[in-house]
Amino acid sequence: MGDFVIRPTTSLLALAGALFYANAAVAQTASATAPAVDDSADSVSVVETNAMILVTAKATRSATAIPQTEIQKILPGVSPLKAIQTLPGVLYITADPWGYNEQNAQIFIHGFAANQLGYTMDGIPLGDQSYGNYNGLSPQRAVISENVSRVVVSAGAGDLATPSNSNLGGTVETFSSDPLDRMGIQAAHTFGSYDTARTFVRVDSGTFGNGNSAYISGARQRARAWDFNGKQGGYQANAKFVHEDSVGKLTAYFDYNDMTQPNEDATVFFKPSAGGTATAVQLFTPYTKPFFYPDLTTYRTSYLSAAGNSPAAEGSNYRNYYSDAQRTDYLAYLRYDANLSDKVRLSTTGYYHHNDGAGVVAGPLGQSITTAQPYLDPNYATIPTNCRFAANANGVRPAACTGITAAQATAAGAALVAATGGSGLITRTTEYRIDREGAIVALNVDLGTHKIELGGWFEHNSTTQWRRWYAVPVAQPELSTPYVRPRDVMTPLFTQYQGDATIYNLQLHIQDSWQATEKLLIQGGFKTSAQWADGRYPVQPRVGSLGGTTALPEGKINTKRWFLPAIGATYDFNGHEQVYFNVQKNLRQYQAYLAGGGGPWFTGSQPAFDAFAKDGKPESSWTYEIGLRTNRSFDNGVSLNAQVNYYHVDFSDRLLAIPTNPGGIAGSGITGGTSTLVNVGDVKTDGVDAAFTVRYKGFSLYNAVSYSLAKYQNDYTSTASGIGAASNTCIGGFLVVNGIVPTCGKQLPGTPKWMNKTVATAGVGPFEAQLIGDYVGRRFATFSNDASVKSYFLLSGRIAAKIPENLIPLRKAEISLNVTNITKKKGASSLSIGSATNSYSAYPIAPRQWFLTLSAAY
Repeated sequence: MGDFVIRPTTSLLALAGALFYANAAVAQTASATAPAVDDSADSVSVVETNAMILVTAKATRSATAIPQTEIQKILPGVSPLKAIQTLPGVLYITADPWGYNEQNAQIFIHGFAANQLGYTMDGIPLGDQSYGNYNGLSPQRAVISENVSRVVVSAGAGDLATPSNSNLGGTVETFSSDPLDRMGIQAAHTFGSYDTARTFVRVDSGTFGNGNSAYISGARQRARAWDFNGKQGGYQANAKFVHEDSVGKLTAYFDYNDMTQPNEDATVFFKPSAGGTATAVQLFTPYTKPFFYPDLTTYRTSYLSAAGNSPAAEGSNYRNYYSDAQRTDYLAYLRYDANLSDKVRLSTTGYYHHNDGAGVVAGPLGQSITTAQPYLDPNYATIPTNCRFAANANGVRPAACTGITAAQATAAGAALVAATGGSGLITRTTEYRIDREGAIVALNVDLGTHKIELGGWFEHNSTTQWRRWYAVPVAQPELSTPYVRPRDVMTPLFTQYQGDATIYNLQLHIQDSWQATEKLLIQGGFKTSAQWADGRYPVQPRVGSLGGTTALPEGKINTKRWFLPAIGATYDFNGHEQVYFNVQKNLRQYQAYLAGGGGPWFTGSQPAFDAFAKDGKPESSWTYEIGLRTNRSFDNGVSLNAQVNYYHVDFSDRLLAIPTNPGGIAGSGITGGTSTLVNVGDVKTDGVDAAFTVRYKGFSLYNAVSYSLAKYQNDYTSTASGIGAASNTCIGGFLVVNGIVPTCGKQLPGTPKWMNKTVATAGVGPFEAQLIGDYVGRRFATFSNDASVKSYFLLSGRIAAKIPENLIPLRKAEISLNVTNITKKKGASSLSIGSATNSYSAYPIAPRQWFLTLSAAY
């Protein structure tokens, strides 16, 4: 199926109604000149007609889509994931307005978190979107925003053919645009708040030879972080070639992305238990924790002590020098869609992805001293345990220590400062390598009333993570910046650990779409999901440097599930109203990430790992959906499009990775620590999404309301290790009693019960104005629900004007102004949740920002 240019002839509001409209017959007859579309029951197609953009939704499940022009209206260059925030049931939050920053990105769809969903770009798997990624890349790194033709969100359950081992819930599918059929140049430049400068250029060849077309494009972005002097930026390039004839369609795609993202630091909040109190240190909760970079002198002399300790009064909310994420990706695929006959089509895709990157934090030596001392103090092995330095106490003799004098402790601390560059700082990195190659095959057979598809996905993934530590040389501050990878300019002080994983994924599926009657469509099928994962640590952490871990666990876990069924149906009443349902089982494979996260390889105990390998169960879910869609036109040009969708999810074997070292950056201490990975039983979710769009001439109003209640069905035992932690109790309250954490009946933290999205658009002649309102309800921030963050409402807007074609020799020219967070709302955006009670971390909402864009096409 080809992609087509979609001119900005409708507002997001008009689209929002259309995207809920799922009657394929209307899409076929709306315009005699409209391009052909794939109107199968499980496709989403966007075409241009003279009247409106029609979307043929995935008929047996809830699915919504946003095309290119509407994505760019939200903010030129916006991440595909940030764009879907306007859709019902979707929560996506980041600290920057484009949604690029991955460290603090957070997404929930129907109660499922980011790494429990599936993601693809042109059908290529993008992994589970974890910040410390081992199996993919984000959509914005896979394709330039302006080259996105559409984004499709299946909120309940994804298509059986989706190549993903993490789509326990729904899927987010991003599609790149095809080359244009005529030669042309597109360009856009955005500037605005905090020194923003974004440039996009694309050159299309037009059709040449016998059915050939191609484009090449590039983007450059640079913007300052809003609360410190860090530059977000990078380069990206895309190229696409298409050859299409009666025999088939050949597509070749290439993406290069090199980016640097300054990170934010989360603020740690503490809420005392009922009747308890909080200390002054616990109550120190600044709204932002800006980095000092590039003012190293002030940071060293006015903030840190001579031994590199941060102010004790700031506790976990100390300030680092800088933090950043650096990623370089190469992604390529080759696809051939062969028309074997007029009834049979075979699609074959091969792809390759290479990534290397680093997550970097430069901060106080004292905060990292429990890791640094075992490697850098030559006397560490002989120092009495109670004389080793505690966190943020470099050079300070512990009160219980009698084996050394205070002067000896001071001298040892000074020696460690000298060993790390003399600055009182140290740099910690997590360095990444990913090499993935895979194949996707699908055979489609049209038997009239039956449309059968069978296919498979196979992927080999070799991935490595290194935890390394570097000096911050006081005499060479240019070696320690967010824009230089430490490994390129320095030899590490030490490599704390290195994890290697080899992962094979195999997924097979078969499904049948049966047009049982003119009005009734039934779809059924099943898929398999198998993973063979082997994790090893060529470099193990030194004893004492990673909590109480003596060695990180190694071994293989092979997980195979051969029958994951799905069945659904849609019934078209009268060409206007349609009812549908879908029932589907899904599985999330274990994460084979060896530098933290929620996988068995970072539990810190070989026996705990062995228990998961032998008797563990990966997370699984049954999703039930039923919904009603309507599409109506009235007199005087008024139209109404609406959908209401009810869903229920039975989520089994919920895994919690409970950090052993909470607080600090991104919700965990900078020195890191293993997780206690436990199975806490079942979660049940019930929810409703409802949305409508009303259009009248040049005005449209879209509103979507979502209610979602996801509750744990069990308490869990906080002292458990290994698999079983769910208890048969439901003690209630908020206090941990005899090791029992009262999660039974409590809502999943981070997920709001209520969300509401509103988009109002008005167009008069060449002018268009748009307002987007985003309400996110109260969210709990601990597993026991004893702490929460307040609801918020964000308002953004856009004003645009098209320059009349007869004034300039261009095919299209437009100037637009976007403003985010118009009311300057403050509050908590992303949450970092890892505690049963009392504490959590939160990132701040970005302030009001403006962006002016001039775009043109020739």
